[in-house]
Amino acid sequence: MDNSRLLLTGASGFLGRILHAELMRHSDVSTLGRNAGNNLVVDLATECPTLSTPFDWVVHNAGKAHTIPRTEPEKQAFLDINYHGTLRLLEAIDRAGHWPRCFVFISTVAVYGLDEGIDLPETTPLLAQTPYAQSKLAAEQAIQEWGDRRGVPVVILRLPLVVGPHPPGNLHKMSEAIKKGRYIRIHHNQARKSAVNAEDVAQLIPSLIGKSGIYHLTDGAHPTFESIETAMAQALQKTLHWSLPLSLLRACARLGDYVPGCPLDTAALRKITASLTFNDAKARAELGWNPRPVLPVLADPATWNLPLATHDPLATHDPWPPTTLGHPRPLATPDP
Repeated sequence: MDNSRLLLTGASGFLGRILHAELMRHSDVSTLGRNAGNNLVVDLATECPTLSTPFDWVVHNAGKAHTIPRTEPEKQAFLDINYHGTLRLLEAIDRAGHWPRCFVFISTVAVYGLDEGIDLPETTPLLAQTPYAQSKLAAEQAIQEWGDRRGVPVVILRLPLVVGPHPPGNLHKMSEAIKKGRYIRIHHNQARKSAVNAEDVAQLIPSLIGKSGIYHLTDGAHPTFESIETAMAQALQKTLHWSLPLSLLRACARLGDYVPGCPLDTAALRKITASLTFNDAKARAELGWNPRPVLPVLADPATWNLPLATHDPLATHDPWPPTTLGHPRPLATPDP
């Protein structure tokens, strides 16, 4: 990958910054995004970029996440950014007339549309339920079809919760609630959730030349909710004083099923208490994937003592259903 030219979208967000720092060690990187700091300042939601320089690699990380669509325009925004933005990027590559040797797309396990499951493989049925997941799935399919037509190898990385220095999204909300002493945990919540270290993802990408396929990337440990909460509290030097028994929450959730607009119902509680893990054996066998566990990262004070990455809805991913019990807002279940 040395001396190659690489185009990275979504470089200003949480994962994008980490990708950018690693990829610059291997390639001549140009970034594309809405912020002025990018080499190519383009809003893919509305503009088709002009690529005057040929690129050997494309890493498409840009994507809208972290918001709950309440209106039809808000739902449409996911399609405009995640799907139509991808089409514009592919069109720009076609117009340039130079096709890359590899196209890497950062996607999400949300394309399966599941709240519960254990050790799920990449062949799991695609039942995307939310505007976010549906738009990411549509982008996946468009990229695969384009790659087949153009003879470009495509690698799709379906990521679960991504962990790294001062993460945005649900982990950030949890950390703020823990700092303020407002975090209420579910007593002994042993639900397991797949997660992955952002630096491990970044370090894998330079090895993807000549590869193609769809892969899950996880840390292989799939930590429990309780262990995630404990690690974060340790890093923040806080004690988690408050917890509620699951039996009480189940009763409240059943009542919530009959109250329109109630933030806690049976479906919301299931997201918090059900295990959802993904099998990464394919990546280990075919890509040499050898990740590190995420809990030491969450337990490291340095993870939480850095400025929060600049928010850019074209550069962030957070597919993990949150534990909203500790958030500084009422119970809710945002789109994964």
